[in-house]
Amino acid sequence: MPWTPTRDAALSALDAFLPRAGSHYSKQRNHDEGWDDGTPETDGPQRRRNVSGLSPWLARRTLTEAEVVAAALAAHGRGNATKFIEEVMWRTYWKGWLAQRPSVWDDYEALRDADRARLDAQPGRRLAYGRALESATGIDCFDHWRHELGTTGYLHNHARMWFASVWIFTLRLPWTLGAALFERELLDADPASNTLSWRWVAGLHTRGKHYVARASNIATCTGGRFAPHGKLDESPEPLREDTEHPIVALPQPKPLDPGPRTGVLVTTDDLHLESSGLLGLDPVAIAGGRASERDDATRFSAASRAFDVAALDDGLHRAARQAGLDAHRLPDGERWLDAVVAWAREASLDRVVTMAPHVGTWEPALERLGSALRHHDIALAHGHRDWDRMLYPHATRGFFKLKKQLPAVIASVA
Repeated sequence: MPWTPTRDAALSALDAFLPRAGSHYSKQRNHDEGWDDGTPETDGPQRRRNVSGLSPWLARRTLTEAEVVAAALAAHGRGNATKFIEEVMWRTYWKGWLAQRPSVWDDYEALRDADRARLDAQPGRRLAYGRALESATGIDCFDHWRHELGTTGYLHNHARMWFASVWIFTLRLPWTLGAALFERELLDADPASNTLSWRWVAGLHTRGKHYVARASNIATCTGGRFAPHGKLDESPEPLREDTEHPIVALPQPKPLDPGPRTGVLVTTDDLHLESSGLLGLDPVAIAGGRASERDDATRFSAASRAFDVAALDDGLHRAARQAGLDAHRLPDGERWLDAVVAWAREASLDRVVTMAPHVGTWEPALERLGSALRHHDIALAHGHRDWDRMLYPHATRGFFKLKKQLPAVIASVA
């Protein structure tokens, strides 16, 4: 039962989940019910009934956080919907926190590459790494989750935490390589939530506070399907680092007004342009494609890239239809940047507008694009969502500070 990368499918999934977004979700969300019951018509990660399964669409904003929260409130009211809303806000917390400490992302990429290179000089670790990738560690729950990840592109959130803890503390593998595996194969992989969640498990996000997978907890929350007693390191020390990551100021976006001859550029960072405000700038052209960073076959699985392509096509055509324009599909990969510049010049644009990128794979691509466009006297401008402007400033420390904004979130979507 694979996800369908369209907004229509996302809305159907949201409608199907809403009856369970209240007290049922609050009580059952931590249980990994499994995905393979041997019934082909029901097999698949989406058959789980205790979680929403909306994350592949939320990761690309095919669904927006605000509309999902509004739907949960309408269905259950604040009291029963609070836990689900908080989980949606966690995604925003990670993004806002990383936006103010972008050096964490740069550090992760550098460490990941260094850790890969070091494998050649560490035969024992290289062997353990290979066994982990091949579902051959002998830890049945871990091997099952590795198989599920590769087969479905998904893992239950609690399973992700257990997996990361076993990877780091029992298998003694570099956390960066585990984060890279998730980035490669998860259909909902998000640079902020993925990288920072691995750092949190390791004890690096909140220094000295790590997450330890315990056999008893796994047995309880998997309904006894797994009980790896005696196979896990349940008393490890947290990882440590010497690097400091100072806070940088968030950008203060200027409002965008109609006027210059404008083209809208669609990226997979935000695929609901209909609610973005960009289509109200009287654009004369609209285009979309995937930069080389998003089309990297060494970084993203074939399934992840295929989902990205189809989601982009859906978002581009929806936006073009609402704007009353023809959708211009740009080539993906290395040709993307030159194609954007050529499109902008052929349409005689004064500016290209796109939604502001999050820290991660789209940010460097759009920086290069801005530089290339300036050579032709074309500006690159960014739109920002009210949701991000409201919550990012509160993602400076732990989640609790942002959680205190729940009343403001509810008021904003009411």
